[in-house]
Amino acid sequence: MLCRVLRAKFPCIAKVAAGQHKEWPSVQIQFHVPETTSIIGFFPDGKRIVLVSADVKTMSVLDMERGVQIGSPLQGHTDYVTSVALSPDGARIVSGSSDKTVRVWDVERGVQIGSPLQGHTHTVRSVAFSPDGTRIVSGSRDHTVRVWDAERGVQVNSPLQGHTDQVTSVAFSPDNTRIVSGSRDNTVRVWDADRGVQIGSPLQGHTNYVTSVAFSPNGIRIVSGSQDNTVRIWNAEMGVQIGSPLQGHTRYVLSVIFSSDGTKIVSASGDETVRVWDTERGVQVGKSLQGHIGDVRLVAVSSDGTRFMSSSDDTVRVWDAERDVQIGSPPQGLSHWIFSVAFSPDGTRIVSGSFDNTVKIWDAETGVQICRLVQDEIGQVLSVAFAPDGTRIVSGSNNKTVRIWDVERGVQIGSPLHGHTHSVRSVAYSPDGTRIVSGSHDKTVRVWDPEQGVQIGSPLQGHTGYVFSVAFSPDGTRIVSGSYDKTVRVWDADRGVQIGSPLQGHTDYVTSVAFSSDGKRIVSGSHDNTVRVWDAEMGVQIGSPLQGHTGYVFSVAFSPDDTRIVSGSHDNTVCVWDANRGVQIGRPLQGHTGHVFSVAFSPDGTRIVSGSYDMTVRVWDARRNVGICNDVERKGSHSKEKSMYSSLSGEFSMHFSDIVIFNLICNR
Repeated sequence: MLCRVLRAKFPCIAKVAAGQHKEWPSVQIQFHVPETTSIIGFFPDGKRIVLVSADVKTMSVLDMERGVQIGSPLQGHTDYVTSVALSPDGARIVSGSSDKTVRVWDVERGVQIGSPLQGHTHTVRSVAFSPDGTRIVSGSRDHTVRVWDAERGVQVNSPLQGHTDQVTSVAFSPDNTRIVSGSRDNTVRVWDADRGVQIGSPLQGHTNYVTSVAFSPNGIRIVSGSQDNTVRIWNAEMGVQIGSPLQGHTRYVLSVIFSSDGTKIVSASGDETVRVWDTERGVQVGKSLQGHIGDVRLVAVSSDGTRFMSSSDDTVRVWDAERDVQIGSPPQGLSHWIFSVAFSPDGTRIVSGSFDNTVKIWDAETGVQICRLVQDEIGQVLSVAFAPDGTRIVSGSNNKTVRIWDVERGVQIGSPLHGHTHSVRSVAYSPDGTRIVSGSHDKTVRVWDPEQGVQIGSPLQGHTGYVFSVAFSPDGTRIVSGSYDKTVRVWDADRGVQIGSPLQGHTDYVTSVAFSSDGKRIVSGSHDNTVRVWDAEMGVQIGSPLQGHTGYVFSVAFSPDDTRIVSGSHDNTVCVWDANRGVQIGRPLQGHTGHVFSVAFSPDGTRIVSGSYDMTVRVWDARRNVGICNDVERKGSHSKEKSMYSSLSGEFSMHFSDIVIFNLICNR
């Protein structure tokens, strides 16, 4: 039920996730922002975020529900924007910068209000509005805290001095009378907001920099996070620590906040997790919330208290704060979303790569799991492919590695191939099996010798965004790559140089590319919801874009005879297209209840396989554009597992769990 509510409320957000994890995540929404931006702030309504662009000086407001920018970019800072905060009514933004200024912005009009607030002599590290919106507080590398009149744009009183190192975090108390600050001098300090003097002694206990501070909703307590990996709770009146440090994070704590009712604390860390703590008992609630890749830099609670948000540089995750669904057992029969699927060369097996850190091999006819490939530190598997002889599989993971597997023995061959400096998003074998190509979020394409386990030549460089897809031409002489920079590029596989100019036409990220079997055409899919076909020799688009999907196109492939193209999309459908006429064949193949991340034709062209966020792999009859109906006995059970759905005929689905359930879905 909650998933349906979230999907209805956030139609443009990428994922609603649940699954079988070592660390159980609460129900979440994940929203990806453009690669050239970073998240720097949340609005109180939990529906908008503030982004800072690649020039690190320009901000913009993004509507997460509609996925569109609100108003004009906020321009004016002459150096890095380091901190932002929203006024209580959401009408204004305050920002701090390395240009030593504080600036106030009108959200709706997208313009700066008045002149910059000047006075700091070094980078402004943290800013915040008072709850009544009349004042602003800022903390700086100049060791001072300053209070400003938000309406008149002038400093109130003298700087608050006492810290012996840069001030990293500041916040007002709920009644506007006090200010709390955290510093690299390892202390937390409380100030009288009206008189501009320190209240009591510094709060000491942290053994490393204090990175984040916040008041509880009733103003009685303060929470602080530190590079000593701990969260600490303080009595704001007495100036003493309450209980022991909250321990669990394995790296520095970057952001802390109280829930709206003050009963919980949420913390974000460089260990890539978000944790929830019981304020009274000082213990962690449930398991850590996982999913972010990279430091989790920011957490915030929605104004209604029902959600809290967390962000790394390019993703926002929205978590259900009302139901601690991470407590207790996860739902049975689930594992995680399937990110990549491929047929074996003889069409008898299917390989899948999943976010549950596994590569699995399946019998394409019966659906029985043949093998599960697991290795320490394999990471979330983003791409898989068979070798031309079917004896090996190559996989790419978010842990920056490429791995080669022995299909028959189910073991890794040799050591991981290291070289990429970010997630490996796509892998493929050359037609003769002597080379592997990989594309990565590090913006490079690399070629490998699978026998020697070494990189061949230098990385292929030219893309200015993540490389999301790579493929060899049928004769192995060329490589095609698609990127977040909206281009398709063709490379000389032997010389490692780009051939011609980039293929341009897509208006958003290119997520998938493939050659036709004769090597004369290239097909690409994009976040602009289109499929495009290109002349591989001339480097020009053939005909008009193939339009029909209502969401991002994640995966594309030619049929073996080059007469058809298959595409999988964010709209949960698989579409088949006439490759020569550029029109859709029949209706979309429906049945997946989540985004379709990967599609492929069987070697004989009679079947299509698709992998989805709904944690299933589905096999379709490519000749009739329907699912394939099989009656498969549930493994580990004496009875047959049947599930009837009148909306889809003849489909079976593979649910990735320790027991694979096949659902017979037939019209009655």
